[in-house]
Amino acid sequence: MPLPFLTADGAFDAHDGEDALPHEDHDRWRRPYRPGPWRVAIAAVLLLLAAFMLLATMIIAAAGTWGGAAVSLAASLAVVGSALRLLRTGVWVSRQGLRRVSFFGTRSLPWSEVAGVRTVQQPVRWLGLPRTVQGQALTVAARGGGQVPVLLTDHNADFLSRAEAFERAADAVEAWADEYRSVPA
Repeated sequence: MPLPFLTADGAFDAHDGEDALPHEDHDRWRRPYRPGPWRVAIAAVLLLLAAFMLLATMIIAAAGTWGGAAVSLAASLAVVGSALRLLRTGVWVSRQGLRRVSFFGTRSLPWSEVAGVRTVQQPVRWLGLPRTVQGQALTVAARGGGQVPVLLTDHNADFLSRAEAFERAADAVEAWADEYRSVPA
């Protein structure tokens, strides 16, 4: 069963090398890399927790406490939603522009507003926590000097201990930027 958030690496590895952007439909938003093992593991633990919460909801409902069952159901659905949102976070690209999806919000930037995308050495957050370490970050410069947060780092939940995957993802995003920054929208 093909999963839409796992499509990038297979297409990136399977293309013949002539096309920098190996995807068939460039109008569709897609993440140019697979979610990392840390992100998937955290989401799996959250879904396991939600399964136990749903079981508790059934037990509470069978006991006849409908108010408690409703609260338990709402809490378990919030945990499921959190796991799905966690899997959805990352950088997405399409012909329209660049989209950075975070846990609490989404910011899209049309290619016409992107001045450049590059990889830099700088202090980065380790797994999104306050602790910083020296690492690589994929940054975007917006036209007009707008401040755009870092797109990817080699120490986030997708690329921790996967330097080659980070380089491949950064190259893919840079290829999309090179292709579509010069094309009028």
